[in-house]
Amino acid sequence: MKSVQARRRAFKVLFYMGNTAIALIFVSPLLWMIASAFKPEGQIFSQLNSIKTFIPWDASFHNFAEVFQRVPMMRYITNSLFYVTVIVVLDLAVNSLCGYALAKFDFMGKEFLLSLVISLMVLPNEAVMLPLYKLVSSFGWINQWPALIVPFVAKCFSIYMFRQFFLDIPDELIEAAKIDGCSPFGIFTKVVAPISGNVYATVFILDYVSHWNDFMWPMLAVTGESKRTIQLGIQTFFGLKPINYGPIMASLTISAIPMIILFLFLQKYYVQGISTTGIKG
Repeated sequence: MKSVQARRRAFKVLFYMGNTAIALIFVSPLLWMIASAFKPEGQIFSQLNSIKTFIPWDASFHNFAEVFQRVPMMRYITNSLFYVTVIVVLDLAVNSLCGYALAKFDFMGKEFLLSLVISLMVLPNEAVMLPLYKLVSSFGWINQWPALIVPFVAKCFSIYMFRQFFLDIPDELIEAAKIDGCSPFGIFTKVVAPISGNVYATVFILDYVSHWNDFMWPMLAVTGESKRTIQLGIQTFFGLKPINYGPIMASLTISAIPMIILFLFLQKYYVQGISTTGIKG
C-alpha cells in the first residue's frame, strides 16, 4: 500500500514538474519582453545567453516614458479601447440572439442557416479582406469608425458558441416562462441570459483579444493619425529613427497589460464556458 502511495506521489510530482516546465517555455517570450521593457538598450540582446535576460537588474521606467514622448500612445490606447469595446458589446448582443434562435426556435431554413454558419467558420479572414475593403470603401467609411466596427459585429464563431451553450438549457425552463406570460424576448433577457454568464465571458475574452491584437484590418481601414489603434502605433516605432528596442518592448508590454488583466479576472468563466460548450448536432 505504501509503495502504491509513494508511486502516486512521485507521479504527481513529475506531472506538476513537467507542466511547470512546459508553462515556463510558453511564457518565456512574454517574460523576456516585460524584462526588456525595463532594461537599458544595450542589455536587451547582450544577455540572451544567460538567465539575466529575464531579470532587469538595472530596472527603470525610461523606456515607458520614451514611448509616450515619441508617439501619442494614450490616443492609440483610447482608440483601441473604444472600437474594441463597441464591437464586443454589439457582438454579445447580436450573436447571442442569433445563437438562441438557432438553438431553441423552429423555422424554415434553420438547418440551412446553421450549415452556412458552420461553413463560414472555416473561411479565413484573409480570403474576404479585399472584397470587404472594396465594400467599405464604396460606403465612404475608410478612416471612419464604422469601417473598424460594422464588419465584425456578426461572427459565425460567436453564433455557434452561443448556440451550443443554449442547447443545454432545459426546454422545460423556457416553457415555464411562457406559461408565466413571458414574451420570447423576455424569456431570453430574464431567464436565458442571466444563467449564461460562462459563454458570455468566453466570447467576450476571445473577441476582445482578437480585435485588440488585430493589425491587418486596421492597417487597411485606417489612413490617418486620429483613428490609429495601439497595434498600428507600435508599428510606427519601426519607422522612427533611431530604432530603439527598449521603447518597442515597453509599448508591447503596455499593449499586453489589458489582455493579461482581462484573462486573470475572467479565466474561471472562460474555462467553464469552454468546457460546457460541447459539440452537439
